[in-house]
Amino acid sequence: MKLDILVIAVHPDDAELCCSGTILKHIALGKKVGLVDLTRGELGTRGTAETRDEEAKDSAEILGLHARENLRFRDGFFQNDEFHRLEVIKAIRKYQPEIILSNALHDRHPDHGRAGDLVYDSVFLSGLPKIETVVEGINQAAHRPRLLLQYIQDRYIKPDIIVDITEQMDTKIKSIKAFKTQFYNPDVDGLETYISSPEFFESVIGRAREFGKSIGTTFGEGFTSRKLLGVDNLFDLR
Repeated sequence: MKLDILVIAVHPDDAELCCSGTILKHIALGKKVGLVDLTRGELGTRGTAETRDEEAKDSAEILGLHARENLRFRDGFFQNDEFHRLEVIKAIRKYQPEIILSNALHDRHPDHGRAGDLVYDSVFLSGLPKIETVVEGINQAAHRPRLLLQYIQDRYIKPDIIVDITEQMDTKIKSIKAFKTQFYNPDVDGLETYISSPEFFESVIGRAREFGKSIGTTFGEGFTSRKLLGVDNLFDLR
């Protein structure tokens, strides 16, 4: 399946927290969007790998994703090395996206920045024909997306671009709440964590309000880019 946008997230729920509004907006525009989770989030204090698998499936249905899979890298211990790059390259070549959205390049959780660098390196390498990858006995064609953006996670990073997600905000919240074991939910028992408090959930909404205010709307999601971004004409900007 060829996708228009491929989201790559190191943990199930990263994409929901940071770019699900953008996912929803582009699906509504008729674009095909898929998500590849790198790990199952098995080191999370609350829940298990199995419960997070189910939560990811529920969220995928809420978002209307065209595909979602998990590469099952080792949570907390994967590396930006040849093995992991080749697995990400296989996913990129499988879906041949025009745009990739990936983890922040630096953040509170060390997995986020490491995953951001892993995807950045893999996107470049995926376009090199001399790097050969084979899936189910079929040689994959080289493919390099035309745009790679990083979503903004826990730590504030000044965005290079902000997407208006005002109309998508309610469904974004539903997709986050699909991860019942991870975020504030008085009906679920478990140890209290940094992300399970009601204050954390409010901070997610506050960040979206902050980004929305910056572009004159109610809610927004911010992204960074390692390259300069261009537009066809100035009237595409607000």
